[in-house]
Amino acid sequence: MSADGVGGGSGDALAAVAAQAPDGRGARIAWEDVRLPSWLVGAIGLVGVVIAWWVLAETALAGVGAGVRAVPTPPEVVVGIVSAGWDFYARNFAVTLAEAGIGYLWGNAIALVLSAAVLVVPRLEGLVMQLAILTYCIPIVAIGIVLVVIIPVPPAGQPAGNAVFLAALSVFFTTVVSTLLGLKAADRSALDVVTVYGGSRLMQLRKVRIVAALPSVLNALQVAVPAAFLGAVLGEFFGKVQSGVGPAMIAAQQGLDAPRVWGLALVSGLVALAGFALLGAVARLVAPWAKGAA
Repeated sequence: MSADGVGGGSGDALAAVAAQAPDGRGARIAWEDVRLPSWLVGAIGLVGVVIAWWVLAETALAGVGAGVRAVPTPPEVVVGIVSAGWDFYARNFAVTLAEAGIGYLWGNAIALVLSAAVLVVPRLEGLVMQLAILTYCIPIVAIGIVLVVIIPVPPAGQPAGNAVFLAALSVFFTTVVSTLLGLKAADRSALDVVTVYGGSRLMQLRKVRIVAALPSVLNALQVAVPAAFLGAVLGEFFGKVQSGVGPAMIAAQQGLDAPRVWGLALVSGLVALAGFALLGAVARLVAPWAKGAA
């Protein structure tokens, strides 16, 4: 037998001995080395949250609420969702998703165009960053109140202009900052090659910077999905609209229908999570190297 074979056998024997429990009756499990699939970790966390919610609703939070149970149990919420029916959720979420989608497209498109303009005309960077910080710092509630006066009330079932505006505003800052960071992270030697061959800043942007910034841009677009949905819902609270997730929540709150309020909130979270996961899948297909894939 070769030396390598002897060494390998000795190493295996030592590993087996080290894995045994001190009393020699079985293997010792090193829990820090156990790796669970991400979906299993998420499922365990979800089950834990539901159990904690159920226990608190039946014990410490059972008496919360003035004349009504403000924190229903998970089965009560599920029953409320089923009793409301598919038509109720489809009708209201269709309007809110339309508002969030339009705002998402406009907000991200403007952010990407302005970020690209900064690389072509560097003097615009201060102006663009000030605009982005301004949109982030102004309370969105104050903007919503102003929009109620400026934008007219839409017809029943149509997207509200102020909800679209707030959805676009909610995604602008994150996309601008992430895109600028990604565009500036381009390899300096590749930029120098373009310059040596007579390329302009626009050529650098097209050939080098966009490719370098793609992972950051895709991450920003992924984060913008739930932000746009939240902005649309907040816009509906100020828009005097007749249909949508916001008006449905207001009506359930005024009717002291806690299970429906929680059901709307739960379905809203699931919709935002689905959009987030969808953009994540698109990002893995478009830029697999950013996720460590081949």
